[in-house]
Amino acid sequence: MNSITTKVSTHKDLEVWRKAMDFVTELYKQTANFPKVELYGLSSQMRRAAVSIPSNIAEGAARKSNKEFIQFLYIALGSSAEVDTQLIIAKNLNFIDVTVFEKMNVDQDEISRMLVGLIKYRKSKE
Repeated sequence: MNSITTKVSTHKDLEVWRKAMDFVTELYKQTANFPKVELYGLSSQMRRAAVSIPSNIAEGAARKSNKEFIQFLYIALGSSAEVDTQLIIAKNLNFIDVTVFEKMNVDQDEISRMLVGLIKYRKSKE
């Protein structure tokens, strides 16, 4: 189902929300392997930022106005940028290997591009 051109009944109909949910699941699996000293540091920060992406998409989709939806999509986009930075830090600290980093980086980039596309589409409907 195309997340931009198809009528959205709930956030669960949005492809970007589904991809963000898959991303969060994978991120949780990867951060489980971080050093225990990072439990309340980078691991926790990455998890919160990643969870924020689909959460803000969902909250925005539940709002009554297009303007509010767009604002929550921007928040999700900001959280995606946070995760991008945190993934680089995790790779630089050798908490995740390069192969995992590259896959997650591609996924995060795709989510960001989808959010930008959805924002542009929603703005065109104002």
